[in-house]
Amino acid sequence: MAEVKLEAKIRTDFGKGAARRSRREDMVPAVIYGHGAEPKHIAIHNHALMMALKTPNALIRLDVDGESELVIPKAVQREAIRGFLVHVDFLAVKQGEKVTVEVPIHVEGDLAPGANLLEHLLNTLPLEAEATHIPESVTVSVAGLDAGDSVHAKDITLPAGSALAIDEETVVLQVVAAQAEAPAAEGDESAEA
Repeated sequence: MAEVKLEAKIRTDFGKGAARRSRREDMVPAVIYGHGAEPKHIAIHNHALMMALKTPNALIRLDVDGESELVIPKAVQREAIRGFLVHVDFLAVKQGEKVTVEVPIHVEGDLAPGANLLEHLLNTLPLEAEATHIPESVTVSVAGLDAGDSVHAKDITLPAGSALAIDEETVVLQVVAAQAEAPAAEGDESAEA
């Protein structure tokens, strides 16, 4: 995964009013924590951060007043209606360090013929991976699966250097038979009521 470089500035004002002022200046309040260090309160330009966060688990190199920090987003808060960024929590990481992240699951292939539906029990797969080599997604083939079949976490081929961060017996996807409503009989008065 490529590294995204962004500039940030240290925030000295805290609270609701200060956060609103930052947002009016098109900046997103954020905090960097991890490695036992004191949290750093920062502000990042809204558009640049929004573009960087389009990739899940983006590896971001922040230039915080001349000091470089390697981080990944841990919690992103968005405004409920319009989806604007409100606040971001970043986890400081180092090269070679293992982190636990949620990686999107992409499905490929067609189910067995018939009226079958694919049920996603998980949309993301928790993985432990090196901070600088976080996979963008995992791909699962459902080709030929029939009603009653399921895909467990252990059945998914993981990218090199990644390990499952959940129980390997966890069901990720399952195939269920579609259920149709029985047509009402012509003489059935209860169906007409």
